[in-house]
Amino acid sequence: MATIFHAKVCIEFLLDVPATLSKPSKKWHSAFTKIYCFRTLLSLAKAATNKYNKVSRSPSYTVVNLKPPVENKSFKIDQTSLNEILKQKNLDHLRKFGGTPGVVSALETDINGGIIGNQEDVAHRQESFGSNTYKKPPTKSIFHFVVEAFKDLTILILLGCAALSLGFGIKEHGLKDGWYEGGSIFVAVFLVIAVSAVSNFRQNRQFDKLSKVSNNIQIEVIREGRRQQISIFEIVVGDVICLKIGDQIPADGLFLEGHSLQVDESSMTGESDHVEVNRSQNPFLFSGTKVVDGYASMLATSVGMNTTWGQMMSQISRDTNEETPLQARLNKLTSSIGKVGLAVAFLVLVVLLVRYFTGNTTDENGNQEFNGSKTKTDNIVNAVVRIVAAAVTIIVVAIPEGLPLAVTLTLAYSMKRMMGDHAMVRKLSACETMGSATTICTDKTGTLTLNQMKVTKFWLGKEPFIEGAASSISPWIVELIQQGVSLNTTGSVYKTSSGSEYEFSGSPTEKAILSWAVQELNMDMEELKQSYIILKVEAFNSQKKRSGVLMRKNADNTIHLHWKGAAEMILAMCSSYYDASGIKKQLDDGEREKFEQIIQGMAASSLRCIAFAHKQVSEEEIDDADDLKKLDEDNLSLLGLVGIKDPCRPGARKAVEDCQHAGVNVKMITGDNVFTARAIATECGILRPNQDLSSGTVVEGEEFRNYTHEERMEKVERINVMARSSPFDKLLMVQCLKLKGHVVAVTGDGTNDAPALKEADIGLSMGIQGTEVAKESSDIVILDDNFSSVATVLRWGRCVYTNIQKFIQFQLTVNVAALVINFVAAVSAGEVPLTAVQLLWVNLIMDTLGALALATEQPTKELMDKPPVGRTAPLITNIMWRNLLAQAMYQIAILLTLQFRGESIFGVSEKVKDTLIFNTFVLCQVFNEFNARKLEKKNVFEGIHKNRLFLGIIGITIVLQVVMVEFLKKFANTERLKWGQWGVCIGFAAASWPIGWVVKCIPAPEKPFFSYLKWKK
Repeated sequence: MATIFHAKVCIEFLLDVPATLSKPSKKWHSAFTKIYCFRTLLSLAKAATNKYNKVSRSPSYTVVNLKPPVENKSFKIDQTSLNEILKQKNLDHLRKFGGTPGVVSALETDINGGIIGNQEDVAHRQESFGSNTYKKPPTKSIFHFVVEAFKDLTILILLGCAALSLGFGIKEHGLKDGWYEGGSIFVAVFLVIAVSAVSNFRQNRQFDKLSKVSNNIQIEVIREGRRQQISIFEIVVGDVICLKIGDQIPADGLFLEGHSLQVDESSMTGESDHVEVNRSQNPFLFSGTKVVDGYASMLATSVGMNTTWGQMMSQISRDTNEETPLQARLNKLTSSIGKVGLAVAFLVLVVLLVRYFTGNTTDENGNQEFNGSKTKTDNIVNAVVRIVAAAVTIIVVAIPEGLPLAVTLTLAYSMKRMMGDHAMVRKLSACETMGSATTICTDKTGTLTLNQMKVTKFWLGKEPFIEGAASSISPWIVELIQQGVSLNTTGSVYKTSSGSEYEFSGSPTEKAILSWAVQELNMDMEELKQSYIILKVEAFNSQKKRSGVLMRKNADNTIHLHWKGAAEMILAMCSSYYDASGIKKQLDDGEREKFEQIIQGMAASSLRCIAFAHKQVSEEEIDDADDLKKLDEDNLSLLGLVGIKDPCRPGARKAVEDCQHAGVNVKMITGDNVFTARAIATECGILRPNQDLSSGTVVEGEEFRNYTHEERMEKVERINVMARSSPFDKLLMVQCLKLKGHVVAVTGDGTNDAPALKEADIGLSMGIQGTEVAKESSDIVILDDNFSSVATVLRWGRCVYTNIQKFIQFQLTVNVAALVINFVAAVSAGEVPLTAVQLLWVNLIMDTLGALALATEQPTKELMDKPPVGRTAPLITNIMWRNLLAQAMYQIAILLTLQFRGESIFGVSEKVKDTLIFNTFVLCQVFNEFNARKLEKKNVFEGIHKNRLFLGIIGITIVLQVVMVEFLKKFANTERLKWGQWGVCIGFAAASWPIGWVVKCIPAPEKPFFSYLKWKK
């Protein structure tokens, strides 16, 4: 009632307009009244409906807010204050807000539970503090690529010739008939420019899309009390983010909890020294920096454009003009062919000018064109322009500009298709280099195996325990194992609201152990965390292969040290062991040997063996330690051993066999012990079941490391499996293989794999298990961590290389034929049978449509039947020379016959003869495009129905050619042909199929001829 009364009074007051107001003021008053009344009526309507509608609806009106907005109404801290704390690393300013706990409270979040994280909460935080995205420089428009295309010198010369030809044509023949020659050159040139600009624009858009995908990193955060993966773009201020080794920090923030956290800030400061981050002295974390050691949780305080990294990234645009090695080789090839074309064009120019000025040329009516001083200046200039245009067009056709375009098209197409095959290309060059790979060094875990780990064996002392037998173990021992599992981990356990189900997070190994401890030992992780205080942590990394924790028990203040890691390494640190009754026994040499046999037995069954060890530490030992820099690694007591099964991926063996069949050597490099490594390698087909291992096919990392350089170089090719390897061993192997001339692909997922990934010719990082550091160092990201995808990438790499070779063969055939025909005709007859417009049309078919048709051929099975091409193989092989020279010679023979005998053979006029030459030449290229599909196979139609784009382009080319000949007479300088003449043209062109079949029966010599055409990278 009060609301209604208030509304009524206000409305009466507002409607009472004072007479003294001016006309504009009355209008403002009226507008304000309408808005106010409308809002009041809506609020009354809302009040009435709220009783019945509990679900709020989105308003269908626009609210005009006449008051200034109140910023961060519900948060007790604003963005400016957060920026001051972070950017200046201002501890005093942080203390003003009550330290990190004060900021946590001000941002309405919880250290253990994170933010509420529902849609409203996230939207409110994004509205208050911004989203975790940054402004990007505007993408290049199509106009930019049009301007780039205009910068080509030959295009500019042609445009100049077209302008002169247009001017003189109109002057001589009038506007109605005089514009055709110059205008048609203009149209042809603009068509070439348009096609080039559109293809480059589309390629640029494709890279932008891939860039978005590669930047969309998954981050682990705590929301509503549970760990969950979200996109980096969804992070908001107040989020509690979990960090581990290899992570890129996704936002600016403050350290909450963690141990031994070291950060590489070189991307921000340029300093290579690692910075220690802790709660007391340096709790500041910055977006874009990387975690190199330890683990922690952090509070996000600034995101997106409010971070220094965001501001920096908004100024950087991705350079898509990266030149790949193959493009560099093709540019050299283009340059060399261009020089030949230039020489031919210059000779044609000289010959035509000499013939014209010596009076050896006639016009259409048979009259001598140049007649000394009697010839008009306009006619002389027009003739010279026509001759220059013909010469320049020869250069246009001669220079195979389509080669770099073909590489770009095939790479862009392959990148798009590879995304569907679980491979994301980060560096263009990797696509083509992968086709030359001779060796693949692969990880085991997650790549050859499923990375779905489960504890299947548990040994306590020298006794194995089956599932459900935990009740027979001493409670003291169970408590110690629970301590070692729950507090020496980077994983976590989340109990669902029903209390019957658990969610485990962390690495697959951590999840397997946590799951086993909860289900078999009834471990309560939350209770254990509250019962102990952690004093010191040594985080796990791939070099140490173990992790340790020092803790104090709240109940009795006793201090316990726990280690967990690779079984043989933990065993070496122990001097005693516990049995199931809780009795500690000495670990003498005999007992140690028995434990080693147990470990080897588990490893031979393809189990990953993890050991737990414990030691109770006195206060005095802690006081004597040098600030707890290093945990004690001696005189520990072995608690137990667990065997974790990680089954082989179903398609791994087939993928390994495919690679070996393709002549690519597969080497497995793993951190597991030699018995596990051997068992998995045999299961995956890297080792044969009865293979003699004494020849050095299986080595340990330390053994390989200790070889002399000469020994390493001698043995590296024989090694198939390297066990217990460190990232340095992997790097060493890659360097040795490269020195031996191999093209090496390497898979890696850890931060320490980054040097090997960079050193390799192709670095393949893992999309699921891989750290951000590994992904940044790699060339291709394998999105499903599957070795089958590595084999698919190899197939695509070979496909790219072969597609480029197909296009080179197709294009060089046209180049050779066009150059020879025009040169011979110019020298002997004083004219070029193919005009500027016709040659530009051929250029368009060849460069763009041809590239698109041949560059989009999909990988076939036979690609994996050939050995790898390696580093030094020539780009133009003997097989390609055989194919292209045969086709070029046939085309030259047919077209020169038509040029010199066409009129008498077919009884046609010169104009019709020139049209026959043009039509036959184009149709020859169309038919030869089929021949180019297969470099060696005789059946060129195999699988053609699968490539609809190829068939579509062939159809479009034929339709456009019919239009050029039959309907664009003046534009293309052609005459209409009769059905019989079309039949003759098609017959001549179709003959290239049987010729191609016969030529492929001729064996090509092994030793490369035309050795001067071998271009190296």
